[in-house]
Amino acid sequence: MENEEDNIFWVKIDGEKRLATINLVPGNQVYKEKLVKIKDEEFRAWDPFRSKLAAAIMNGLESLPIVRKSRVLYLGVSTGTTASHVSDIVGPSGIVFCVEHASRVARDFLDRVASFRSNIVPILQDARQPKEYFSVYGTVDVVYVDIAQPDQTEIAILNCKTYLKKGGYLMLVIKTRSIDVTQEPAQIIRNEIKKLGPNFEMVQEINLDPYEKDHGMAIARYVG
Repeated sequence: MENEEDNIFWVKIDGEKRLATINLVPGNQVYKEKLVKIKDEEFRAWDPFRSKLAAAIMNGLESLPIVRKSRVLYLGVSTGTTASHVSDIVGPSGIVFCVEHASRVARDFLDRVASFRSNIVPILQDARQPKEYFSVYGTVDVVYVDIAQPDQTEIAILNCKTYLKKGGYLMLVIKTRSIDVTQEPAQIIRNEIKKLGPNFEMVQEINLDPYEKDHGMAIARYVG
């Protein structure tokens, strides 16, 4: 087992080295992931085919801005697979504000994830209306965006301007097929990154193939 500074680990599971996080809720599974006990800690295998953040780590993410005690605003939490690992990483002193608009998946997220994790604040709201998130207080260190909308980058920028601290990070999942099915994915990713404009300083761009086809992730620092 290798301990990483940013609270993610590589553990041997079934003889294979796998990405994992320390389970904040020992014994609790979110998506039938493997649990493994090493010394006094229980680790949860983190599947890059089920989580775009895990895919980004597998594909060479240089520095994960989400660390212990981080305050994270997560847009498009869906059923909470990735958010549960983010909750593990930030630990009991961190907080994850999780925004989801679709009530069916939000119910699943509440039942499977939020109800077990005290560091998760569920917000059933439209990400286009950040001023309506009455449960978000103060600024956040990271805005993580995973929403399938043609205007996803504009929504991300609006949320950053509302909640992200200066010097904080935007992690933007770019779903190219939600933006334009006619253009090359690589071109769409470049176009979306350009939209970030002078308010952001690009840190890294990652292609999420083969884990997520036609997806990229942009990591940028908010300079205000």
